[in-house]
Amino acid sequence: MYKKLLFRIFLPLISLLTANNSFAQDEAEAYSGVTESRLMFQENCGVCHGEDLTGAAQGSSLRGELANGQSISDIITSISEGYIEAGMPSWRDLLSPIEIRGLAMYILETRANVGYVTSNYDAPMEIPRKVFETSLHDFQLQSIASDLDPLPFSIAPLPDGSLLLTEKTKGVRIISPTGEKSELITGTPAAYDDIYRLESRIDIERGMGWLFDIVLHPHYEENGWVYLYHSHRCNECNEASRNEQRAVSMNRLVRGRIEDGTWVDQEIIWQARFKDYFFAGDVGAGGRVTFDNRGHVYFTLGMKCGGQGGGIQDLTTPCGKTHRVNDDGSIPSDNPYVGVENVYESIYTLGHRSPQGLEYDLVNNELWGSEHGPRGGDEINRLLPAENYGWPLHSMGLHYDGSLVNGRGLGIAFELSDIMQPIVDLTPSPAVSSFIISDSESFPNWHGDFIVGSLKSRSLFRVDIENNRFVEKETLFEGIGRVRDIEQGYNGDIYLLFEHNAGGQIVKLIPREKL
Repeated sequence: MYKKLLFRIFLPLISLLTANNSFAQDEAEAYSGVTESRLMFQENCGVCHGEDLTGAAQGSSLRGELANGQSISDIITSISEGYIEAGMPSWRDLLSPIEIRGLAMYILETRANVGYVTSNYDAPMEIPRKVFETSLHDFQLQSIASDLDPLPFSIAPLPDGSLLLTEKTKGVRIISPTGEKSELITGTPAAYDDIYRLESRIDIERGMGWLFDIVLHPHYEENGWVYLYHSHRCNECNEASRNEQRAVSMNRLVRGRIEDGTWVDQEIIWQARFKDYFFAGDVGAGGRVTFDNRGHVYFTLGMKCGGQGGGIQDLTTPCGKTHRVNDDGSIPSDNPYVGVENVYESIYTLGHRSPQGLEYDLVNNELWGSEHGPRGGDEINRLLPAENYGWPLHSMGLHYDGSLVNGRGLGIAFELSDIMQPIVDLTPSPAVSSFIISDSESFPNWHGDFIVGSLKSRSLFRVDIENNRFVEKETLFEGIGRVRDIEQGYNGDIYLLFEHNAGGQIVKLIPREKL
């Protein structure tokens, strides 16, 4: 108890004294619960288990296989109950349940090398020349284009082997098959580069009016349509903007054609009501688009609205939803909320926090999405019409202070049985990003598997889902760079888009057989 009391007294002093070292300088106030868990581990657990979890003379390593289980519930039990015969005391009477959950999550995060300092924007990035040996296919990474803008978002392979590229704060370019980048395409929706950072979240850039996904119409070779999802920014277009005298924004889907380096024939496919435009930065807005094989286009919109719980559980707002329209922007007659008064009839699913990936499985006719949870709780979901995926009422992750995500204080009645649970729970959070469902002939043993990128863990995963059940997750590589997008080309080539402060890169996976 004395040690615990000293910890509570000196925690503010520790934070002050370490404010000038590189680790503490980069730790965001919004992650204060993570910081407290780290300091708590160092103060109370590091002497036995080592500050890096590799063990010490008095105790065992917490890396590798854990004798008493390695799920978060197993670790919570171990901390709470202790193992007196092995020399580990119970911490139940010294730490609160929130502190114990935060400590358990910190152990999981550290074991998985998932950091919260700068979200790995500044971690060195070098594309290895080695062959990656994995269970089903060996491959090498081949650089296609480098020295791109640090904040790219999406690539779209074209039939001739070139790629369309969106840069969030700049615009759209064409990358040639040999890696040359064009000048910005003229005439596209505006992209704004007035980036800012909150004092409480210096690790994440924010802005309003960014470009997101770019995708080709399934019949692009016949009609030339390119769909561009972006954050539409305006001034004095609603009461909130006029009252605050500053810009508001909201995601918008348009389509156009590219002719001689110019964006032409633009049509608005979907746009929210101006009253729902808001001040929230684009970082949590989502922004992925996909098509099915029946003339529908789907797109995601994350945390962007104001109001109770961010408006995510409110069908009168567009935020925290997957939307579905016909490819010309009209509303499909079988959408779940067609004819319901005052709602967005484009809504297909709800309860999403920060959507990051969206793909339609053309073989099984299923829609799938990935999204960021809070501290833990990254998800891969099968998206079914009118279903509720839980945020901010429920998550497999925790709030950053270690408390449970249970909707308490929001005043929204719900039953847990009404919340769709993820097919794949990725805890601790790797910051899951984009994915594809591979049917590449270059990697035939990956057919039907999800190839999934991550930001914070800078890794690439293969996820096997069969009959809508998670089977296994394999790490294809780890610790290289933040994978913002994954796409498969017309000829089956698989491309990765990396973002990095020193410049983005596009690489291609080359199977061993073609080296």
